[in-house]
Amino acid sequence: MRIFINIRILFCIVFLCMLQACSSILGLPANKEKSTIGEITPYTTELRNLPLPKEKVVIGVYKFRDQTGQYKPAENGNNWSTAVPQGTTTILIKALEDSRWFIPIERENIANLLNERQIIRSTRQEYLKDADKNSTALPPLLYAGILLEGGVISYDSNIMTGGIGARYFGIGASSQYRQDRITIYLRAVSTLNGEILKTVYVSKTILSTSVNGSFFRYIDTERLLEAEVGMTQNEPIQLAVTDAIEKAVKSLIIEGIKDKIWGKAVDTPAKYEQLVEDYTIEQEINNTRLVGNKYPAENRQNISFFGSIETQQVRGDYVNPATKIGGKVGLKYFLNKNLNLEGNVNYFSIENEKILSRSFIATEVNLEYLILPQYKLSPYVYGGVGSMFSKDKARYKGQLGGGLEYLVQKNIGLRISSQYDMGFSDDWEDLVSGKRNDQAIRFGLGINFYIGKN
Repeated sequence: MRIFINIRILFCIVFLCMLQACSSILGLPANKEKSTIGEITPYTTELRNLPLPKEKVVIGVYKFRDQTGQYKPAENGNNWSTAVPQGTTTILIKALEDSRWFIPIERENIANLLNERQIIRSTRQEYLKDADKNSTALPPLLYAGILLEGGVISYDSNIMTGGIGARYFGIGASSQYRQDRITIYLRAVSTLNGEILKTVYVSKTILSTSVNGSFFRYIDTERLLEAEVGMTQNEPIQLAVTDAIEKAVKSLIIEGIKDKIWGKAVDTPAKYEQLVEDYTIEQEINNTRLVGNKYPAENRQNISFFGSIETQQVRGDYVNPATKIGGKVGLKYFLNKNLNLEGNVNYFSIENEKILSRSFIATEVNLEYLILPQYKLSPYVYGGVGSMFSKDKARYKGQLGGGLEYLVQKNIGLRISSQYDMGFSDDWEDLVSGKRNDQAIRFGLGINFYIGKN
């Protein structure tokens, strides 16, 4: 009995070692990390690489705060932690420094600065009046020609959620994601007359993902084996806010160059032409952007050629139907952004093992409806009629189908589909039996090439 207990203990130790090894393979943290210099965002590098101005602009920021009042979402109970970091003024000042276009001056805690200067004056008057009557006065404070105002005005939770998963014989895996969005407004105000010189608006999505795998199975009577592994990753909100603020600062600089706000700060306009041109192109693309950083599928044009490889299986009067391989080529013409008229020619075979094998050349005409044409990934459904030709005669059918299309790159879409063929007769195999006409089920993988006009 003691031997079995020792074996179980040894098994547990080995199993724990395997779990530790798996955690290392998956990159899960196993040791403490020391403090590091903060990460940078892609826009940090872009700000630091901006062309230098002829003269820096003195700029002041009194308050750039969270204006949402949003608390972190909680599934159970209340969470009184704010969803947005409260130090956004500090993040903005750091972005202004990185751009090298501005001289930021202290205004958020101006009272502390004035108090300290008053202490310096009082100390000098009290203790240095006899030692040095000609002591140097404090230099004047810099004053700002432009003030920056605005803040984080929106934090939207769960603007997009989704996932995928499967389980078979106790073995399963799943993946989920969630997108939040943060929105920032930044405006430049002239201290000369209070005019609002320019306002920019930036939004940034915040992504959270999780991947899980599990195993659940009875391996013997009263013996259950269960295991699971998973990992969740949340994009840091602080980095998302920093990214959005830095993008807003860069946009403000370029908008100021375009509208000649910065005056003598700009050296020669030609020096910044490429910067302004890239920003203008980004604006044009952004005019069609949808919530969640999704863009309308302008690459889907009004004509497309497509081809696919299909598997099909007959549902007829004979037993033991076999799965056969076929193919399809065709042309689509879009009547509008959702609806298109399709014509195709396809080849498929029907076979019942050791009984019958027959091939058909078929033509089909379908109306197809693309459900989400503004997204790269869109489901679609279609239906129509077709004719089937074999050596002996022609037959006719109707078909219904659907699937998914994903634009992998410009003008090219990958498609998966499923189709149900309904015969108008019961003689595909030259046998009429029962009340139901012959039918077939198809599954296909294809590609779409778009041409023509958007």
